[in-house]
Amino acid sequence: MDNDLYPDSILFTPAKIGPVEIRNRTIRSAAFESMCPGNRPSQQFRDYHVSVAQGGVGMTTFAYASVTRNGLSFDKQLWMRAEIVPELRAIVDEVHAAGAKASIQLGHCGNMSHRSTAGQTPISASSGFNLYSPTFMRGMKEDEIIAMAKSFGDAVRLARDAGFDCVEIHAGHGYLISQFLSPYTNHRHDHWGGSLDNRMRFMRLCMEEVMKAAGNDIGVIVKTNMRDGFKGGIDIDEGLLIAKELEQSGAHALVLSGGFVSKAPMYVMRGAMPIRTMTYYMHPWWLKYGVRMFGRFVIPTVPYEECYFLDDARIFRSELKMPLIYVGGCSTRESIERVLGEGFEFVQMGRALLRQPDFVNRMRQGENCSGCTHSNYCIARMYSLEMACHTQFDDLPDCLRREISRLETK
Repeated sequence: MDNDLYPDSILFTPAKIGPVEIRNRTIRSAAFESMCPGNRPSQQFRDYHVSVAQGGVGMTTFAYASVTRNGLSFDKQLWMRAEIVPELRAIVDEVHAAGAKASIQLGHCGNMSHRSTAGQTPISASSGFNLYSPTFMRGMKEDEIIAMAKSFGDAVRLARDAGFDCVEIHAGHGYLISQFLSPYTNHRHDHWGGSLDNRMRFMRLCMEEVMKAAGNDIGVIVKTNMRDGFKGGIDIDEGLLIAKELEQSGAHALVLSGGFVSKAPMYVMRGAMPIRTMTYYMHPWWLKYGVRMFGRFVIPTVPYEECYFLDDARIFRSELKMPLIYVGGCSTRESIERVLGEGFEFVQMGRALLRQPDFVNRMRQGENCSGCTHSNYCIARMYSLEMACHTQFDDLPDCLRREISRLETK
């Protein structure tokens, strides 16, 4: 039935990212699952990714695996180390058995952490205070910068050992590589800061290590910002130069995104953050009430619309020759076809596949909409519990149901 309304569709045709052929044009985006207590994969983590693979997706991405202990933002986030490789391989094998490919996002949170999680004062491009965490952070020394780039390469080697087909290097959203790239967070006066060429130096070093470790048999994807989403951050002109630098580095595909978790978090996901839901699950009490009082100022609403990054992404499509992966507001077959029709090789989805892990199979059978209403309940709870759609629960408190209903009708 998939050709009835879209006779020229390429959605269910295979395509390659570097050396890896993927069965169709859909990828589960690296939306943080918060399902890895002890920084290792859980049964719940395994069940979710296998369900997405069985649901027809071309490739599923394990989210936000830190390359080092001090790069962790959350206590239920993956930390790449040799002892968890057999556990990861077992899940990857099941994903492969379902016909899908498996990717893992590798990154470092930089200043988006706390001493209790990172095991030290959080590090960044520059010293200062991150109001969003909130925490003080320390600017990295040159030997630490060089060692961190090598840690990215080491993480790619572990991903190979675990059987992953691709890696996705996180260079956006205000995490460590992005903190070096953005003038908002990089205030250095040495050769790691100042001009864009200097601010890209750490990214270049990481990519050299990544490409060396990837060899010829792993696809290398990079998530990069087209814009940071606020004045004083990276805008389109610098975002395009960064993308061209990544193309020159040998990356096989780019995920075109935007936003900054410590300044413009909803620019990434769009819509409103359900503050009541977020604080309902929060601990300790002082953080709960602080966010309830000031959260709407710190996390401003950015209106949601389908394909919300497409206007910017078109500019990158016209300037780059490499495969590009579109992400941002694709929760219907119609919007996916629109993006693919404009020359993007793949589409990533996060919330749509949380709402319906079998959404790709449903589209093959003729369905159009994933049913995601973008109330962002899933995002609000992931800071304390696992990421989950509100439709999976029958016993939500009335105060949360009222908030979800209000956001859905906006």
